[in-house]
Amino acid sequence: MNVNALTIAGSDSGGGAGIQADLKTFSALGAYGMSAITALTAQNTRGVQSVHAIPAAFVAAQIDAVFSDIRVDSVKLGMLANREIIDAVAERLEDARQNHTFYLVLDTVMIAKGGHALLQADAVTALRERLLPQASLITPNLPEAAALLGCAVALTEAEMREQGQALLEAGAQAVLMKGGHLPSDDSPDWLITPAGQLRIALPRIATRNTHGTGCTLSAALAALRPRHADWASTLQAARAWLQDALAAADRLDVGHGIGPVHHFHAWW
Repeated sequence: MNVNALTIAGSDSGGGAGIQADLKTFSALGAYGMSAITALTAQNTRGVQSVHAIPAAFVAAQIDAVFSDIRVDSVKLGMLANREIIDAVAERLEDARQNHTFYLVLDTVMIAKGGHALLQADAVTALRERLLPQASLITPNLPEAAALLGCAVALTEAEMREQGQALLEAGAQAVLMKGGHLPSDDSPDWLITPAGQLRIALPRIATRNTHGTGCTLSAALAALRPRHADWASTLQAARAWLQDALAAADRLDVGHGIGPVHHFHAWW
């Protein structure tokens, strides 16, 4: 089937994360990509230098423009910057569901790899209350899950599973707990759904070029879900594709810091 996927996220001027990574991922996986930009960032492989949030009303106008004309099969949410934007996005998606049926993947973007805050502190509550219940799947890493729950960061897979279950009970329809922060030889993820729990772990790739990995995985999940029977099979396909993108990352020559994964490894 032809998949139309909308990303609502921030722009990365360096091209490795955010809107740019999402659209590259959609294209690489055969989905038609659309976008509503929430923020402009001045950033490169060395970090984020500045952030300019788009007015919430204009974010809403972008979303309305897409839904008023185009069938949307999947929506990926990334950087949302502040409470006003979160409220606007939540309202527009609630309205869109009256005429559209789509999967919603919420990537709970809060902090860039270099430590720069990408979500204002007072917006975490709005994210939890307004968007968590709408999400078909949320994809927090361990610090993000802890922030959403107001607890300590998970240090073990057992704690990951407990926090994933807590997020499920908080209203999410499904939770992907990403374990990349754990000090292990593999990179374990836990998919938590009402039907049960699934562990997927792949060997860590020896590369420093991991910029945009979280954005890329959530975009891949959004692009692939309409073609798969459930989140488990979608996750397996997305993780396998991302593993190849990480393995090919060193073939690129982008910047002097943490470079991007190779979204088009199968094509270039």
